[in-house]
Amino acid sequence: MEKSVNAIMPGLCARVVVNEGDKVSAGQEVAVINCMKTEISVKSEFDGTVSKVISKEWDEMQVGDPMVMLEVEE
Repeated sequence: MEKSVNAIMPGLCARVVVNEGDKVSAGQEVAVINCMKTEISVKSEFDGTVSKVISKEWDEMQVGDPMVMLEVEE
């Protein structure tokens, strides 16, 4: 099943710290959002494998925008 890791606040995508094919654990940082010169960590809620990186550096993000897609086991 595919799940998304979404932006938790509006801002710019400062960086994505995972690549397609990487295994991630729940609570692991997958991306960073820059909001008013403050960097906010975006963490995965799921264990899984990165199937697609949607965001790239300096993309404008809104709350709920998908940043990374994960393939997770049920």
